[in-house]
Amino acid sequence: MPPTAPPSPGWRKVPLLVVGLTALLVAMLTAFALPAINSGPHKVPIAVAGPGPAADRIADRIAEAKPGAFRITKVADADAARERIDDRDAYGAVVLGPKPGAKPEVYVATTAGPSVAATLRLLALSLDPAAAGAGAPVRDLHPPTSDDPNAVGLSAGALPLVLGGYLAAAAIVLLLRSPAQRAVTALGFALLGGFSLTALLQYGFGITDGNYFLISLAVAFSTAATSVTIMGLHAVLGGRGLGLGAAMMIFLGNPLSGLASGPEWLPSGWGTFGQFLPPGAGGTLLRSTAFFDGAGCGRALVVLACWLLAGLALFTLGSRRTPTPPIAPTPTPTHPENRSPVPTK
Repeated sequence: MPPTAPPSPGWRKVPLLVVGLTALLVAMLTAFALPAINSGPHKVPIAVAGPGPAADRIADRIAEAKPGAFRITKVADADAARERIDDRDAYGAVVLGPKPGAKPEVYVATTAGPSVAATLRLLALSLDPAAAGAGAPVRDLHPPTSDDPNAVGLSAGALPLVLGGYLAAAAIVLLLRSPAQRAVTALGFALLGGFSLTALLQYGFGITDGNYFLISLAVAFSTAATSVTIMGLHAVLGGRGLGLGAAMMIFLGNPLSGLASGPEWLPSGWGTFGQFLPPGAGGTLLRSTAFFDGAGCGRALVVLACWLLAGLALFTLGSRRTPTPPIAPTPTPTHPENRSPVPTK
């Protein structure tokens, strides 16, 4: 009987690969589904404006109606409430008139977070029961554009923004070997991609109507922070760096970015953590520049700058450890008439 050939070493990897890919699929579903399942208002900052006793009563009513949903700050008047919303210190406000018995009015900012604005509109229905079912009047201080009345267009671009930076970095490190070429390509992609994507958002889809130049720079900065971080991880860890970057940016960063609803809409702690990752900080920077003239983007700028600098440091370290091999010179063909004669014996 002929001897049986040993199994190919590749077959031993098959069950490990099947189990590993299944675990990856489960982890992806968990990362994307858990924040969505547990979403809702969690200490959303709002303001209550009006005379002391009346404001206290309204604040108590809101706290009793939705425990833990809002973090209420009392301010003096409507102007102070409006200022907090404009500065992105509050998502909305309940404003009481200066006279006793004045009807309340609710301020919202739909572009700050459509989910929060919808919740505040529902809250307005219960604040003035005497208004024949209409509730307290609602004023939208930062409404969406007419082409995107539900303010969902910006959130739809969350995943493309993250994937764009990641895929660009992966393509750069796989197709280019020179560190200088990689760095220049990443910078050029961030700038051209930022201005192109903003042109599509603003002039193609009509999602934004702010300062085109500032919004483009915000997108470019976010893209650069993501792509340079991925390139730095690859420079130090090789292929494992691309996997770590995907887990950090796509599996964690994207679902925890809060771009669709606001970080306070995610479970307590998750939204805060997401704001320290490039997708979350980039989403906050984009929303602030697109709809609030840059208000409230300070922390996002610091976070993105830290990621960008860390990525540059890793990229520089990895490039020095693995220098680019020199290119072998191309041999010059020798023509028959230039050959030296072979000496004869």
